[in-house]
Amino acid sequence: MAGRDTTTPRPRIGNACDNCKARKVRCDGGTPCGYCSRRRHPLVCQYTPQRRRRPRTPSTGGVPHNNIALETEVSPASAAQTQRLPAEDETEVPREGRIIKDAYGKMVFIGDCAPLSFYQSIRQLITTHVEPSAFAQQNSQPSVLQNSRLRQLPQSTEVPPAVSSGNIGKYVKLYHEGTAGIIDLFSESSIENALTAWVMSKMTTPSLSTVYYLVLAIGSQPEEDDIAHVYFEYAKGRALSSLGADINIETVQSFILITIFLLRACQTNGAFVFFGIAVRSAFSIGLHRAEANALFGDGVGKQRDRIWKSLRIVDLYLSASMGRPPATSDVDCTVSYRQPDENTSNAFDSLNAAVQILLISESVVTQVYSRRKINLAVTEGISAQLRDWSNRWLKPLQAIIQKSIVPTEEDVSAISGACQVLGTYYYTVMLVSRPFLMYEARQRLLTGFARADAKVKGSSSGRLRLADACIDAAAMLAELVGSLVDQRVVKRRMPILVSWLFASSLVLGLGLVGGFGRILEKYSLRNVSSLNYFSRGDAHAMQYSLIIQSLIKTALDFLDKRDLQERRMRTEKSRQLFGMVSQDYNAHTNSGESVETSQYRKTQSAELGQRLESPATDLDDTSMQDFYTILASATLLPGQGPTDSRPTGQAAETIDLSIFDGLFEGMSEEDCAGINLFPLLEDGPPLEVGQPL
Repeated sequence: MAGRDTTTPRPRIGNACDNCKARKVRCDGGTPCGYCSRRRHPLVCQYTPQRRRRPRTPSTGGVPHNNIALETEVSPASAAQTQRLPAEDETEVPREGRIIKDAYGKMVFIGDCAPLSFYQSIRQLITTHVEPSAFAQQNSQPSVLQNSRLRQLPQSTEVPPAVSSGNIGKYVKLYHEGTAGIIDLFSESSIENALTAWVMSKMTTPSLSTVYYLVLAIGSQPEEDDIAHVYFEYAKGRALSSLGADINIETVQSFILITIFLLRACQTNGAFVFFGIAVRSAFSIGLHRAEANALFGDGVGKQRDRIWKSLRIVDLYLSASMGRPPATSDVDCTVSYRQPDENTSNAFDSLNAAVQILLISESVVTQVYSRRKINLAVTEGISAQLRDWSNRWLKPLQAIIQKSIVPTEEDVSAISGACQVLGTYYYTVMLVSRPFLMYEARQRLLTGFARADAKVKGSSSGRLRLADACIDAAAMLAELVGSLVDQRVVKRRMPILVSWLFASSLVLGLGLVGGFGRILEKYSLRNVSSLNYFSRGDAHAMQYSLIIQSLIKTALDFLDKRDLQERRMRTEKSRQLFGMVSQDYNAHTNSGESVETSQYRKTQSAELGQRLESPATDLDDTSMQDFYTILASATLLPGQGPTDSRPTGQAAETIDLSIFDGLFEGMSEEDCAGINLFPLLEDGPPLEVGQPL
């Protein structure tokens, strides 16, 4: 007692981590603390700041009045460091949560960290400071942005659908390719043998039969969508009808698989609801406790651990992509995500890599987007976790990706899983550095690029370095997915990659508008090509692609106008030197661009719009290979030749409307009015969280 520092207010409360508080044990204040280290849960050791009354400070210029300042405190040491930070190193995080309409016209909530909320913030920034008509309905191809009519799914029946034993191997292979790096409920060999035996004898429990039908539904989804929906509807009905009976491990597996199927079918809200059943079922049988799993023996105990990790991965993906609170927590969880006796020379464990990077993204959401302000001290703590993850997993992931050059059938699943895990890593980097990019881009639009560039040359800004890191991560993700798409290694139903690609494209588009370099156009077009590839099996990817194309066009038009204005200002300063500028030239340049340039832009834009409206018969059709040329030449001046902006060796991708199977035909105006998934593109102010519905 004599050695205690009495000047520190409430040291026990200030130094105790959340885990020690929940368990009411003594905490030493370390990062991680001794208790969490002994329990082998260093990633769970997090600190919640104390709420202290502080005088209200006026908001800095350039931040809307409805954005709340965010104060983040990791530990007393970092709190002291935070107080010494200059104001230039703190950045406010906008409250970006929105309520939007889904495909049924119902109101749904999209949280702060969701890519759609990020898009809405970019849309507001661009319409305010760049182009008021950007993303308007008449400029965003609204006829294409509407969803197809929702499939009339057959009612579940008591008659089990027929299963052909000859398709089991193919379905199991496609199942593992689509779920690698997300869930690991059973091994590929064991599930294939079990399915073969089940088809031949039909002797199994009803709950296990439900799991088998869901595996077949996910496996047949990429190539035989109608059969997949038959299997899914039957299995979903069986799963719901068995909820009144005893809850077992097959119940958790069934609702995890239902969630995955709905995510791949672009039914995100339905997946979110069914996933809640899976989580509550897992808690009811103790999957979150390692000591409970160990009671079932080594084999079943490890399977229960993998199922819990799969739950955490899906939960944290839903939380990050939709901006909603996670359904699971590690406060009372004892399942280890990091085995201390693991041998790094063994086969790569994508499940542990995925859950560890998503745990870091969870800390980003809770420490940045759920609070009021981010500073460099908080960012350094998160970046240290990202560096630790990178040191452990980056080389094994890159080694697996390298196999895509000449992949074997056995390598495809591992490559798909590695791509999704590595893409999540890049997205986490973007997530933590995104507020700094938004601030820098807005400052550049407010103060002008020339003054912003002069400030950058005069001082090295930590905030600017983080903004550059956000753009670098987006470009790396674009190259990673683009290379695998070119080789056709990844399949078309990849909801995680589609969400991360959309966020990457928004970052690149914002960087292009903010003057971070014209090279970002190349990476943006790379993402458009990848999204067009995924759009054949994913309606969201089609809509994201069109949004990004509109963003690219707006950015290039803005940069061209800025260059013309700068050239005009320089010309006005030098026109008296030799008397070589006529009044006719001044009349043309006073409007920012010449009449010929304006007419040329209208012609190219109309040609691009007609090309996007015409359906394509195949994604690889050579008649569409000039898509990039048209998109790039839409911003060229008269007399300049169009150039091909595609990366070397990349095949052009177009949006294939044939996936709707003629469902747009015969639709009434009332049908079309109720199926717009993105009312954010419509004119008028967005619907904020605080507005009454």
